[in-house]
Amino acid sequence: MKKQSGFTLIELMIVVAIVAILAAVALPAYQNYTKKAKMTELVAATGAVKLAVELCAQTKATPTTYGDECIKSTNGIPANVTSGAIEITTAKVDESNVSVTAKVGASGAAPLSAGDSYVLTGTVDGNSKVTWKATCVNGSKTLDYCP
Repeated sequence: MKKQSGFTLIELMIVVAIVAILAAVALPAYQNYTKKAKMTELVAATGAVKLAVELCAQTKATPTTYGDECIKSTNGIPANVTSGAIEITTAKVDESNVSVTAKVGASGAAPLSAGDSYVLTGTVDGNSKVTWKATCVNGSKTLDYCP
């Protein structure tokens, strides 16, 4: 009798099952990774506005006028962009807080969903230093792929 070499069908099925399990685990992790990478575009989009708000806080505003002064284009703050793939807006939260929001527009920025937002909230202290806190949201839902 001649000895057979090679793989049996059951061995091949086991290998295919193992590869399928690994792919099932890796795919959601990869999708989250790609969303986090795309969200960095929103972070980068807020950079110019963030810098302008910090300069305004140090040169044009006091801690009590920061919320009003550091959202005006006359004080060097870029105008709101409300169309396109990424929309950027600044808004007064209160006297000592300003928010800078970069949001995925209606035209989208796949793999992100329309409405996914990167929100920076800047709080000024008595020395005109701005401290930033970042959150990633879509409506009232906090996103888990915030960079």
